[in-house]
Amino acid sequence: MGWFKNMVMKLLRIQPALEAKQIVIREPLSYQTKVLRNRLWYRGDPSELEQFAIQAAMDPVSKARFWAASASEGLRIRKIHSGLPAMIAGTLADIVTTDFDGIETAAAWEDIAKDNDFDKLLAESITETLVAGDGAFKVSIDPEVSEYPILEFYSGEQVDYKRQRGRLQEVIFYTDYHYKDDDYRLEETFGRGYVRSRLLNKYGKEVPLTSISETAKLQPEVTYLGDWIMAVPLQFFKSPKWPNRGKSIFDSKNDEFDALDEIISQWVDAIRSGRVQKYIPEDLIPKNPHTGEFLPPNAFDNQFTRIGSKLAEDADDKIQVVQPEIHYQAFVESYASALDMCLQGIVSPSTLGIDLKKRDNAEAQREKEKTTLYTRSKLIDALNSVLPQLVDVTLKVYDTMRNEAAGDYKASAEFGEYASPSFDEVIESVGKARTYGIMSIEESINQLYGDSWTDEQKAAEVQRLKDEQGIGMIEPEIRERDDPPDTDPEDGE
Repeated sequence: MGWFKNMVMKLLRIQPALEAKQIVIREPLSYQTKVLRNRLWYRGDPSELEQFAIQAAMDPVSKARFWAASASEGLRIRKIHSGLPAMIAGTLADIVTTDFDGIETAAAWEDIAKDNDFDKLLAESITETLVAGDGAFKVSIDPEVSEYPILEFYSGEQVDYKRQRGRLQEVIFYTDYHYKDDDYRLEETFGRGYVRSRLLNKYGKEVPLTSISETAKLQPEVTYLGDWIMAVPLQFFKSPKWPNRGKSIFDSKNDEFDALDEIISQWVDAIRSGRVQKYIPEDLIPKNPHTGEFLPPNAFDNQFTRIGSKLAEDADDKIQVVQPEIHYQAFVESYASALDMCLQGIVSPSTLGIDLKKRDNAEAQREKEKTTLYTRSKLIDALNSVLPQLVDVTLKVYDTMRNEAAGDYKASAEFGEYASPSFDEVIESVGKARTYGIMSIEESINQLYGDSWTDEQKAAEVQRLKDEQGIGMIEPEIRERDDPPDTDPEDGE
């Protein structure tokens, strides 16, 4: 076939494409800087966002963003942040933690969870993972603080991972300290059967752990029996840029958040510039009846601009009221479009309490609500995998603390149903299924009340419905016949 291809190329005079030269693409932000940007979006302070954007803008795309524009370039606009990133992360975390019904496992876990305020820790870990992209639970021992294992969560910028062929080998935690005008970093490596600690100064050189009081009691290395790690990583989405790292929900929405803030800021600036202006000639300005001096304007009931009186013969001095026209509808449409771009693929506007009924009908809004269900499902799937591992590791540590052999523990996390669709819609759907005869009474009760009712309540309700409808209540009466007398086959009749 090679000769045929060459012949066709000669006949058609096709010149093969040249091999591309080496293409160099420079990433605008490192992983740590990216996490810092996402954390500033979550913090929502306009001053911090502007400072970061101006200092981090090193390429033309970054310099063209709204938050990177500085006042020295002629921008005289009030910069306003919508607060949407914090609303997204906080709402998603609340949806998951509100539906969290607990963990079924050994009884010792209940005491450990209560001692560590696990529900609050879980909410914080979900929020931190959504913002930073990933993180890890750290299980440690400190008899002076608690008789149970101590659970902590470190977000993405404070943790690193070492993997071999996709298998987790080590989790490295970083803790920063400031002691006597010097900065130190504690690096704790949690591996299979060991925990190693070392202290680094601000130059990155290792110093004794006794250099600061916070780490003076730590041992350089602690070993234990078992092929398991006293740490459990957590991530919801996989990063396409950094291997073995997670992706934040803000990573792909940076430009959309910037555009939304620009639209809001321009809107407010237009309202400020569109105030009513009153131009009053000097002859018509209110005066002090005692001194004859002009009364000064104020911002409430006497705001005006003073103009000179006309001296022409046919002059007609009068007060002029001028107000620029503000195109509110254009701003509303731009705001709604930018908001949709910010929320696409993450959460529904109705989940955040944002009313866009003017643009969407009720059916369209219910379809958008499925986006929240998809995101919630991804979060719960990750937690269903991580939480049993965390419980197993924590109980193994608890066994080790009591000088017992670490056992294997099975656990399952339970989550309730998300409050969507509405109860009325569920009744309508279940009622149709019952009418068509394709759903049993037991399943209909389970669909209606989910985890909000106990099994006993559901069983009682099913029995009550069966009694009212007369289903399966009448048992047929079976009469026993009298057994015939025993006869000897040799006796004949």
